[in-house]
Amino acid sequence: MHDFIYVSKNEAKPVREDLYKIICKVQDIVRPYFTFQFKPVGSSSRNMITYDRKSNIGFDFDFNLEINDDDENYSAQEIRQIIKRAIDQVAPKYGYKPCEDSTRVLTIKKVNTHTSKIIHSCDFALVYNYGNGKQQYIRFNKNTQDYTWENQGKGFKNLDNKIAWLKDNGHWGELEDYYIDKKNRNNNPDKHSRSIFAESINEMYQKKK
Repeated sequence: MHDFIYVSKNEAKPVREDLYKIICKVQDIVRPYFTFQFKPVGSSSRNMITYDRKSNIGFDFDFNLEINDDDENYSAQEIRQIIKRAIDQVAPKYGYKPCEDSTRVLTIKKVNTHTSKIIHSCDFALVYNYGNGKQQYIRFNKNTQDYTWENQGKGFKNLDNKIAWLKDNGHWGELEDYYIDKKNRNNNPDKHSRSIFAESINEMYQKKK
């Protein structure tokens, strides 16, 4: 069992502000190639950021970078590498380590150099929205070293509508407790907060609806 608790808004606010600054500077750097919009997703978008008091991984944020490349001038690999180089150019100026390239996301971490403890981190998913709530993301296959556009799983669809229903029907407090419990019981280090958050919403919605 982990020991997750919620991070206060006051603690999360300055970190979020720095992340916004980093993303805006990345937008400027990549503009000669393509543009993107961004938005916080998962628990980051709902003031439900968590921290495990038993671990050294700190708390994390999740952002979608919504790529505008309708003419497909760049491959999935080129887009991911252009974004990664831009983040690596900016993020260290704010105290972050260079990007880690994982299967679904690019991750930056701020680490206490004396204790090697991760203070906080941020995951960036590179996505493309193509209508009717459908979305693709750039996936990195580490075995083949390939980058491809893949459809998001069904578990990520219509989350905003389900969240609105849960709030309107007085189930938000239960969702907060349920999400913390799922995080505390999660033993898969490759399952990120955004996935656990989506699972929590879908399961609570199905149960209550």
